[in-house]
Amino acid sequence: MASRGRLWPIPRRAWQLMSALLANSYWPGFASGTIYQGAGKNVCVPFLNCYSCPGAVGSCPVGSFQFFLAGPGQTVSLYVLGTVTGVGALVGRLVCGWLCPFGLLQEVMARPCARRVKLPGILLTLKYAVLVLTVSLPVLAIGAYGTASPYFCKYLCPAGTLEAGVLLALGNPAIRGMLGSLFLFKLAILVLLLILMVFVYRPFCRTVCPLGAFYSFFNAFSLWRLEWDHGRCTGCHSCRSACPLGLAVDRTPNHPECIRCLDCTRVCPSGALQFTSGIKREESVVFGRDVR
Repeated sequence: MASRGRLWPIPRRAWQLMSALLANSYWPGFASGTIYQGAGKNVCVPFLNCYSCPGAVGSCPVGSFQFFLAGPGQTVSLYVLGTVTGVGALVGRLVCGWLCPFGLLQEVMARPCARRVKLPGILLTLKYAVLVLTVSLPVLAIGAYGTASPYFCKYLCPAGTLEAGVLLALGNPAIRGMLGSLFLFKLAILVLLLILMVFVYRPFCRTVCPLGAFYSFFNAFSLWRLEWDHGRCTGCHSCRSACPLGLAVDRTPNHPECIRCLDCTRVCPSGALQFTSGIKREESVVFGRDVR
């Protein structure tokens, strides 16, 4: 695996586009305003991608998790939890930077100046509150029928509003007739975020996304992670200038906010930053050689 800003010979933007196209490859759904119901929906993708998107061929992990948690059985889906835990343990937030379609939209919308905007720390912690209060809360709020509401998907998720609500409404007149005040509320959230995307780099990922919050816990100890070699570092701070999130990469190469775009490894003139596996790093220590 190459460490200079690419995974294999394919650029990051190509990975993002391929992921978005493959995850939403049911083309008849876009034309008819219907939802794919085939066997693929039993598969949980590791990134945010609404189940009800007309082209979606898989299930969103957040939506799937809430479906089981808010249902009559109030159960935790070990399959969904195991999927995102396994992905997080393997690569941390790499999924956010390389595979998430909604992350791609935010990057395409961003003006160059958006990278220079720093968000207050309290806004960066908001996504953890969203994770707890809107994704995990259904188990605590059981209604009259023994079920609860999937709060994040129902009241907040802008990806679902765009991919499902807007696209389905455009292709299906019957659905347009059923839209009410809740949809308008979610549409307002989406519009606000779309405006922010122009001036702030990835505002949804950094402040609201519960899946990004979950993956951030794994950055520090995932199998594949950034390694900083103090001996090679020249102190030029090129990595800091290249980081779209404004992180001090040479101080905290596996910061929870890092989406592992690997731009820092691409600009580092001395190769002090490498995206490599913990296994290789341990081997280099044991056998006294640099395997990177």
